[in-house]
Amino acid sequence: MKITRVETFVVKAPLDVPFAFSQGWVHQRAATLVRITTESGLQGWGEAFTQGLEPPEIAAAAIGNALVPVIMGQDALSPAVLWTAMYNRTRDFGRKGSVMSAISAIDIALWDIAGKHYQAPVSALLGGAYRTSVQPYATGFYRLKGQGETARLTEEALRHRESGFRAMKIKLGFGVRDDLQVMHSIREALNDPEIELMIDTNHAYGRSDAIRLGRGLSDFALRWYEEPVVAEDLQGYAAVRTALDMPIAGGENEHSLYGYNALFRADAVDIAQPDIGSCGGFTAVRDVLTMAQANGVMLNPHVWGTAIAQAASLQFIATIPVTHHSLNAAEPILEYDVSSHPFRQDLIAEPWQMENGRVAIPDKPGLGVEVNMETVERYQAQQQTFTL
Repeated sequence: MKITRVETFVVKAPLDVPFAFSQGWVHQRAATLVRITTESGLQGWGEAFTQGLEPPEIAAAAIGNALVPVIMGQDALSPAVLWTAMYNRTRDFGRKGSVMSAISAIDIALWDIAGKHYQAPVSALLGGAYRTSVQPYATGFYRLKGQGETARLTEEALRHRESGFRAMKIKLGFGVRDDLQVMHSIREALNDPEIELMIDTNHAYGRSDAIRLGRGLSDFALRWYEEPVVAEDLQGYAAVRTALDMPIAGGENEHSLYGYNALFRADAVDIAQPDIGSCGGFTAVRDVLTMAQANGVMLNPHVWGTAIAQAASLQFIATIPVTHHSLNAAEPILEYDVSSHPFRQDLIAEPWQMENGRVAIPDKPGLGVEVNMETVERYQAQQQTFTL
C-alpha cells in the first residue's frame, strides 16, 4: 500500500495568560501534526512532541526535507522497515530532539493507517490490551509569577481533588525552599494519604540540590521524582537514585532504543517515561518497553501534546504489562494535562472525559479517534503538502 501524500500542519495558539515551568515561560501551545495518505485512500495521523519552548516548525521542516524522500512511494504497512530507513538516513544529524520527534509523528501515522487497514486498534497490532481503561493523573501546577505562589498552587490541588483526580504531579524547580513550602502546603490542605503525589523539577537542579529536595520530601511517599537532573547526566541520575528512597523517573528527553539502552545500563531510573511523540513512535517504544521489562524498570509514558498524542499514549498504555507482578501490582497511569491549551481536545471529534476516576482506552481502528479538520484549519499557522 504505497504512500502517495504527506501533509504537515503546524498549529498553534497564543496563551492569554503565559505560564512557566522551571526552564522558561510558555507563551503559546503548539503542535506539529502529520497526515499520511495511501493509494487506497486510507489516512493516518501522527503528532511530534513539541516541547514547551520548542518551535513546532523544526519538526515540520525535518519531515518535509529529510523524511518525506525516504517514505514517499513506500509501503505504509511496513512501519518498522520505514523507521529503520528514516533513522539510518538521519543518524548523522538526528538521533535526538526534533528530528526524532519528526520520525515519531510519521511512525504514529503509519500505525494509525495499519490499524485502519486491519480494522483493529493499534493496541491489538502491538500484541493486545492488558487493560481497557486507565487512571489519569493531573499534570499542572505551573507558575503564573514564579516563586511565592504556594497559596494558588494549593487551591489548584483542591480543585483537582474535587474533579476526581486521585493522583497529581506538581511542577517544582523554583528553588528548594520554595518547592518544599509548596509541597507541605498541598499535603496539609489535601489531608488525604490516598491521593498520590509526584514531583517534576524539569531538570532544574544539579545533583546536590536534587538530593536535598528529595531528602526534604522523604516522608511524602511520592509515587516518583521526575527529571531531578539533566538528561545527559546519567551518573547524576544514578547518584540521586542511590541517595534517595523514592522512585526516580525520567526519559521524556531520551530517544530511541539506543538512548534508552544507555539509560538502563546506567541504572539511572526506576520509572522510564518515553514520550511516543519524540522517542520514535510506536515502533521505537515497543523496543524500549522490552528493554525496560528485562531491566526491571517500570514504564509510564510521558505525554504533553494534543488529543492525537494522548490517543497514541492511550493505545500504548493498554499494551504495557505490569513490571513487578503481584496481586496488587502498580499499573501505569495516564498523564492528563490540565494546563491551558486552546485546542487540545477540540482536535478530535469525540473528546474523552474522566469517568469514575478512569479514562477509557479507545477501541476503534488505529488510534481510535477522528481528527476535526475545522480545528486544524482554525489554528493552522503553516501547512505543506508532498505528493508522489
